[in-house]
Amino acid sequence: MRVTADTSQCAGHTLCNAAAPQVFDLDDEGYVVVLVEGDLPPELEGPAREAVAACPERVLSVVD
Repeated sequence: MRVTADTSQCAGHTLCNAAAPQVFDLDDEGYVVVLVEGDLPPELEGPAREAVAACPERVLSVVD
């Protein structure tokens, strides 16, 4: 599993970072940055899915 982010649509709610700080960080302006490129380790899959579900702008996607 991996995650992607359409950063051009991010509104800076920061819920992704709150749900999965090991997977998502914030840039200097408070917008999402994906920290893990490629497949996520199994222990980060749950938090990553929670973060994707929490994003009100639907910026994040899961790719299985």
